[in-house]
Amino acid sequence: MYFDLTDPDEQKGAYSKLVGGITPRPIAWISTLSSDGVANIAPYSFFTVASVNPPVLSVTQVNPAENQNKDTLNNLLATKECVINVVSHNLVEQMNQSCGNFSSQTSEFTAVGIASCASQSVTPLGVAAAKVRYECSLRDVVTISEQAGGGQMMLLNVVGIYIDESVLVNGYIDPRALNTVGKMGGDYFTTTHDLFSLARPEI
Repeated sequence: MYFDLTDPDEQKGAYSKLVGGITPRPIAWISTLSSDGVANIAPYSFFTVASVNPPVLSVTQVNPAENQNKDTLNNLLATKECVINVVSHNLVEQMNQSCGNFSSQTSEFTAVGIASCASQSVTPLGVAAAKVRYECSLRDVVTISEQAGGGQMMLLNVVGIYIDESVLVNGYIDPRALNTVGKMGGDYFTTTHDLFSLARPEI
């Protein structure tokens, strides 16, 4: 079956077809600090590396139906800093609870009971149990669309990386030790337990 997304009626169902097919998606569990000093944390699954030189990460906010920025983007615009905490399997329940509809004056760290830690180069807190944390400053926000369901792409300069020694093997992050989870369509997640390797071809 083919879906013509130039048809406005077909566009209405685009979300489920995009997130259902583009899987698994890594999860950026982003902690920020509001201008009032409230520590916020929320997960985003539209997340990837945008550049290595310079090191830049990309996270996209899909605009809510009420067409207002989420706390994460508001905080980033106000304070220009964040921490991206990598979600290992042992953190998945807390990560999921943190995406509840809390008020902007409520800290998810407190509401969900997420143990926090100080960052090295930025002000927002990190997740103490996260084995990898990317400390970032805001580089740019690219507006794809301001409509409900539209995208606001946050480009983040990585200014420092914390890696727990338990996941390092010969200077590299061991995916088996990091044990991340990925986002699928709907309410589904996936683990990274069943790994296999393929050598790159030499031409």
